[in-house]
Amino acid sequence: MDALKIALKAADDKKAYDLLALDISEIATFANYFLFCTGDSSRQIQAIADEIEKQLKAVGMRSSHIEGYQNSEWILMDYFDLVVHIFSKEARAFYDLERLWRDGKKLNAGKLIREANKNVKSRP
Repeated sequence: MDALKIALKAADDKKAYDLLALDISEIATFANYFLFCTGDSSRQIQAIADEIEKQLKAVGMRSSHIEGYQNSEWILMDYFDLVVHIFSKEARAFYDLERLWRDGKKLNAGKLIREANKNVKSRP
């Protein structure tokens, strides 16, 4: 869950919107969490991905792979237990992964971001 909180905060810091965190641990074996978010431009989508990668790397987490970075319509970042999907508005509507994974448990993204902010402020 820490990786999810860190990724949510990083995405929020770069002004991603429509943040959705899903617990998929009961319905999938390849990951525990999905994070969906949207950016307005290729540059913003890449900035969101860069910040997530930077913040997770800072706590020792590296992705197993990242797909779609150059095109920046849909960037997928695989952190084993966490899979991050960063979409353009059009790609998110087209692929509609939320519908495909609707059996996942929706988590309160705002609450998780607030918890992540508290953790950052309490560090020396």
